[in-house]
Amino acid sequence: MSGDTQTSKRRNKFLVVVDDTPECKSAIRFACRRAWHVGGGVILLKVIEPPDFQHWMGVEQVMREEARQAAEELLQELAAEIQNDTNLIPEFVIRDGYIKDELLALIEEDPDIRILVLAASPDTGGPGPLVKSLVGEMSGTFAIPITVVPGNMSSSQLDAVT
Repeated sequence: MSGDTQTSKRRNKFLVVVDDTPECKSAIRFACRRAWHVGGGVILLKVIEPPDFQHWMGVEQVMREEARQAAEELLQELAAEIQNDTNLIPEFVIRDGYIKDELLALIEEDPDIRILVLAASPDTGGPGPLVKSLVGEMSGTFAIPITVVPGNMSSSQLDAVT
């Protein structure tokens, strides 16, 4: 019985990986509208990947600090938009590492995360490397459902399906 009580106290969270692509906003809007409708929450994950070069430790440290500051500013801007639209206050997670590794670790750490929401790139080059990896090679073994939102959907189209 205690397992049922713990399960009922959990809050369904929608996880969105935040990046600099235009389609990311589609994933955020979809996740926020769904969370708002079901009384859930939203987690915005921003991963700061290691720089391609590691010539000087001082330069690398400055780059990381600038990337973290930019990530915090981006998440604050997104939070303001989310609050204006849905009154939800999203959780922020900023991690250093590789997106796929940090995404999997966060899902394992937070049992309230119920759905991963990703946006597929509308470009002809394919949906994007994270979507390809998670939906392709890991789809049958992934721990939670994955919702892939077409990146070219308008706000009204997204609202209609949420």
